[in-house]
Amino acid sequence: MAVLGAALAGCGGGAGASDAGREARMGTPAASASSTASSAPASGSPAASPQAGAPAKPPTMAPGPNGLTPVFERAKQRTDKTVALTFDADMTSDQGPRAADGEHFDNPALISTLRTLEVPSTIFMTGRWAEEYPDQAKSIGTDPNFEIANHSYSHHAFTSPCYGLPALDGAAARADVDRAFAAFRQAGAVNTVPYFRFPGGCYDDQALRALSTARVTAVQWDVVSGDAFAKDPGPVAEQVLDGVKPGSVVVMHCTRSAAPVTEEAVRRIVPELRKRGYRFVKVSELIGK
Repeated sequence: MAVLGAALAGCGGGAGASDAGREARMGTPAASASSTASSAPASGSPAASPQAGAPAKPPTMAPGPNGLTPVFERAKQRTDKTVALTFDADMTSDQGPRAADGEHFDNPALISTLRTLEVPSTIFMTGRWAEEYPDQAKSIGTDPNFEIANHSYSHHAFTSPCYGLPALDGAAARADVDRAFAAFRQAGAVNTVPYFRFPGGCYDDQALRALSTARVTAVQWDVVSGDAFAKDPGPVAEQVLDGVKPGSVVVMHCTRSAAPVTEEAVRRIVPELRKRGYRFVKVSELIGK
């Protein structure tokens, strides 16, 4: 899949940027690191494990070469027709004024549809999103249908260049992950998992090394929905349906202002994939296979 062009300073975009560039910032694949992590399961991090009352500790992968944070993109099994729909709840650390002015970085209708359709899902949430919408973060994070994974606190880059995002150094990157987990706890989310998604999908060995002590599994994807800044749900649904294979991880978004047609696309995707024999699972079930 082609890497799209440079984008704006904020995940939600700004004046003058192309839709393609903004889409890249919303989760279109970036160049991945050269190292390949082991896929052997390992125990989760105590710091990132679910709180008391949550389901059993979710699986993580064993560290990669030289102790690097492992990276998961798709389950290796090819016969069990499972697929994980994942949704990035994006909000950068400087977008508070835009939210105060009425911009919606949440998408309650999407969450409601996932519940109605009984689709287990993994929500990759930024800590800033959880702070802006604590009631929703708690509602999602106490619903057994969902699990909340870490998408950083600030949505700043963990390597540079990354679509114009400000970059964090190693110590700041590690602290940013911890701050996001703290925001989830503060909101009352229980069903948190030790998984992390790099903002913009950008990472390298240095970023993987910076996160190694967090004992998380980095989760990428193999299917890009194209929902970022899309205006028609049809092509979004078609792109997902064309790309899904057994064990796929699909990246979508839970942000009304930046991905306004995602909920309608999901209502087309889910019944069609079920008709094809697919079963929806959380990322934790794919990693645990």
